[in-house]
Amino acid sequence: MKKNNDKIDFVIIWVDGNDPKWQKEKEKYSPNKNTDSRSIRYRDWENLKYWFRGVEKFAPWVNKIYFVTWGHLPKWLDTTNPKLKIVNHKDFIPKEYLPTFSANPIELNLHRIQGLSEQFVYFNDDMFILNYVKPKDFFKNGKPCEMAVFNPITAIDETLVSILANDLNVINKYFKKEKIIKNNLKKYLNIKYGKFNIRTLLCLPWSTIVGFYNHHHGSSLLKSTLKNIWHEEYEVLNETSKQKFRSKNDVNQYLFQYWQYCEGNFIPTKNLKKSVRIFDNIDYACNLIKKRKYKMLCLNDSEGCENFETAKQKIIDSFEKILPEKSSFEK
Repeated sequence: MKKNNDKIDFVIIWVDGNDPKWQKEKEKYSPNKNTDSRSIRYRDWENLKYWFRGVEKFAPWVNKIYFVTWGHLPKWLDTTNPKLKIVNHKDFIPKEYLPTFSANPIELNLHRIQGLSEQFVYFNDDMFILNYVKPKDFFKNGKPCEMAVFNPITAIDETLVSILANDLNVINKYFKKEKIIKNNLKKYLNIKYGKFNIRTLLCLPWSTIVGFYNHHHGSSLLKSTLKNIWHEEYEVLNETSKQKFRSKNDVNQYLFQYWQYCEGNFIPTKNLKKSVRIFDNIDYACNLIKKRKYKMLCLNDSEGCENFETAKQKIIDSFEKILPEKSSFEK
């Protein structure tokens, strides 16, 4: 039996971009030139049920699942499941920040969810568990299990590059690179990271932190970390929370991860995750699902030339190969 402070909750945010009521509300607000409101940020791949199937089969130990939504729900979702908690944006996000059509304000306010455990794993709806995971894959002795690897900011998405730079501006304000390495050398250069250590070594000549390697998958977070950063950098988080759409001026949830790294508040772990842009190679993405080489996989939506409906069906067919049985979260 887990102690209360050992419980691990999962949090997943979801939006139904096809909901006409949601679309009507979104149309009331006009994004400015610094925001990102492309349709790929909201379209539904209709594979959410496989996230729940993966959690039930490969992480049955999870305490609660907090399903965060604008208000709509998948028709197949069984909301009576005792492990499931439905959380509307208005249930935890301060009303002055609503409505929002960006994930960033939602992420920054997750600590306000009533009942959420101190230890939680945050998922986007494109992040799937494909093989058996244990609590110690996410937390150990009350600390997040992560790979803290230095890496210059790299992202195809211009808006994300700006957001990560904003995260690092906050980090470099509070932490000195030389000091955090000195205090946690074995956490920053660790045998579990394998070849990823090369990235950290190549970044050592810079006097400031130029970036971290982002796994783009479930993030192991401590609720107290979010509360602390809100206390230290209220204005920065407040400005992002006010945004209706994703903006180059934002910070995002990576700020929380980076802060935990710099405090040394984590346990080094090997890489269990893989992220792939679906349209870069749809067949490669499907093979990653079917072969289950990685315990967790992010299927990152992207603009591409292949027919969306065809790609969507290929992904669904691949999930059916490994997770054909309905979960208790389905009606």
